Parts: sequence; structure tokens; C-alpha cells
Amino acid sequence: MLGLRDLNRTLLLRQHLLERASMPALPVVEHLLGLQAQEGLSPYLSLAARVEGFDPGELSDALEHGAAVRLMAMRGTIHVLTPDDARTLRHWLQDTLDRQGAGTASSRPAQHLPPTELLAAVREALRDGPLPVQQLGERLALRFPGVPAQALAHVARERVPLVQVPPRGLWRGSGAVVYRLLEDHPGRATPAVDVPELVRRYLRAFGPATAADLTTWSRVTRLGPVVASMREELVEVRCEDGRTRYDVPGAPYADGDRHAPVRLLGLYDNLWLSHADRERVAPPEARSRWTGPNGAMACTVFVDGFMAGLWRQRQGRVEVDVPGRLTRRQRAELDDEVARIGSMLARP
Repeated sequence: MLGLRDLNRTLLLRQHLLERASMPALPVVEHLLGLQAQEGLSPYLSLAARVEGFDPGELSDALEHGAAVRLMAMRGTIHVLTPDDARTLRHWLQDTLDRQGAGTASSRPAQHLPPTELLAAVREALRDGPLPVQQLGERLALRFPGVPAQALAHVARERVPLVQVPPRGLWRGSGAVVYRLLEDHPGRATPAVDVPELVRRYLRAFGPATAADLTTWSRVTRLGPVVASMREELVEVRCEDGRTRYDVPGAPYADGDRHAPVRLLGLYDNLWLSHADRERVAPPEARSRWTGPNGAMACTVFVDGFMAGLWRQRQGRVEVDVPGRLTRRQRAELDDEVARIGSMLARP
């Protein structure tokens, strides 16, 4: 019978946030099924919180040399993924992304295009190499006269797996969005999607969880029957809130009394975006301060395992706002984390 703090500590354990992992960055990216990268700094901060001695150049080099890619994935947002996971997850998510895009005003003028014709046109447009998003739209407009170029570019990234090529997303890099086809990226062909294995991998990184949690993470619906079909191999976990959650056998658990060190995370992180019950790590009052009236307000501070405050970078300094009292130990940990992130942000 797990309580809220047990679920919190178990999630932090599986996310490498109770103790930093002594391993390269890419295995952590793979274990977490990708890193939220809607904002450029977020994946670097995600790894700095999880990997001992993380060097941002490691992820930057992986993106530059193709060992990691940036593309639209879960919830229609940009993620950093290994190429194999990018192919698998994007194939699984495509129907969901198609439905999501159908309600988007920016792509609505191009929604009537047959998918096969759009894919052929995108392949032709990118035949000679990557293109900035504006030029991609203009090339597609030659193929589909009368359809706005901007709408064509939007619908292309929703319906066709497109990778954002460097320098976009590099450490200290910048640049406009430039696309290439994921299918042109070196690596194996898109495999048949093993949905039960995706469920197992999600549970290893985010469990125990419900089918609703899986849907919140991915936006893929009708996952209840998938989880139900796996009940003989999964473990039922009873919780104090009355929900029955599911888990893979042998997964690690952490007691709710275990110490959770202070951590600084980015503007976005799947830690608090991947469960229907976000109170596991982010109380409503903390989420309201983070969200604000017009979207995310700042990066996040976690104290005692829960979102507790915000931080910003101003004039080269890390400025922290954590309402409420901290213990002496928490204050020391916060100072250490601020120094750690400040040192990373100062790197060229």
C-alpha cells in the first residue's frame, strides 16, 4: 500500500534523481524514453540533475554527430531521443499527432492533403538536403498551389518525421529550425512497434502507473486494453489514494522516508509532465506558480522531492525563489546545486 511520498521517492529513484547516475548521458536518455527539449536548455539541465559530472558537450556532440536527434514526439512537443527510439516512438505516435494536428489552426489550411502525396512532396523538397522551415514551406507550395506555405510547413512536421538539424539544440549553439527526414538519418529502418515493450519501458522509468498516466505521457489513447492484456505479467500495486497502479516485476522501490536531495531542473521536464496525477511530484500551488497566466514562467526547484520554487538565469547568475523555510541541510544542498548549475552555464 503505497502513499504519496512512496510514489514520489520511487519515481525519483527511477529517474536518477535520488542519486546521480555514474554513466554516459545517452543511456540515461534512452532509459527515460527521451528528454523534453521544447526549450533548448531543458535537456541539458535534465541530464545535469541526473548524471554525475555531466558535461553539456557530451549531449551537444551526440546531437552534432547524429547519436541523438531532436524531433516532435510525445504530446506533440520536441524531444531529444536516440535515433532508434525516435523511429519507434514517432511511428507509434503518428496517428495521435495526425489527430492533434487536425485541430491546429496553423496547419488547418493544409489538412485536406492526402498523406501519401504530402510525404512524396516532402521527400522531393528535401532530396538535395536539409531546408529551413520557411524554405520547406515554399517548396511545398510549388507542389500544392493555393495552400499557404506556412500551413504546409506546419502540417509537414506533424505528419512526416522530421529531425531538427544542428546547430539547433547544440550547447551554446543557435539557429533557425532546419529539417531533414528522419528516414535519411543513419540507422536501422523503422521497426514494427512493440507496444507492450513501450509500456514496460515507461513503467521502468515512470512507474508504477496507470493507463491514464501512459496517455498523459504520450497522448496515445485506448491504452487501457493494452495494460489489461499484460496483467498476467505485471504487478498490481495498491495505493492509498484508491488507485491500482501497475508495474514491471523486480522494479526498484524507495521508501517515502528516504531523503530526496534538492535538484534544479529546466523549464520543462518529463518528471512532472508524464502522469495524470502530477501531485506525485508537483503540488497544485507549485504548478500554478510555474505555469503562470501565459505558460511556463521559469525553471524549477525541487525540495524534499517536490516542486517547491523557481529559478532563473540573470546576468550570468542563478537566482532562486523558494517560498517557505528550508532546513540547514536543504539550504546547503540548494547552494551546492546553484553552484553546480552556475558553473555549467558558464561553460563556453
